[in-house]
Amino acid sequence: MAKFFGNLHLVLLTGFVLALALAYHFVGASDGALPLNASSVLSWLHVFFAIVWIGLLYYLNFVQVPTMPSIPAELKGGVTGYIAPKVLFFFRYGALLTVLTGLGIAVVKGYAHRAMTLGGATASENLIGIGMWLALIMAFNVWFIIWPAQQKVLGLVEATPEAKAAAAPRALYASRTNTLLSIPMLYCMVSANIG
Repeated sequence: MAKFFGNLHLVLLTGFVLALALAYHFVGASDGALPLNASSVLSWLHVFFAIVWIGLLYYLNFVQVPTMPSIPAELKGGVTGYIAPKVLFFFRYGALLTVLTGLGIAVVKGYAHRAMTLGGATASENLIGIGMWLALIMAFNVWFIIWPAQQKVLGLVEATPEAKAAAAPRALYASRTNTLLSIPMLYCMVSANIG
């Protein structure tokens, strides 16, 4: 048991296999279960990656950033040298895969252009379009503001002390902007899909 649960990749693989087994079992069920098709697979992956992305956004903003000032100086290297780079890896790729799967859903379902131009035939299409634009802004912040700034702050790239000092608030403001935007973005995504 310890070997199994000690291997994150094996746990994730097993979780995906179990989910696929459930999907396969209920395909064609007479009680109206969702079909297994490109849209349903993309939707499932979209939700998974969104949980990774937004979960880490909230971890960073609710836990790690507010706690850093109270961590003794001799222990901060554990966070900045080991935890933060790993968090930022999954954070970046969670954002990328959330956006790609979300766009994939819109293309497969045929509403991508209408949603992205906010010219939808329904309020749900326009609401999902607003959510998509908010997610794109947030993903841009992750890849082009937060990540480059954090590379300097964490010492992953060469930077002068002044550049590091300037990068920290830039990363914080972009991250807090994403926290702010995540709330209406989640409203748009959920409301568009239940309405």
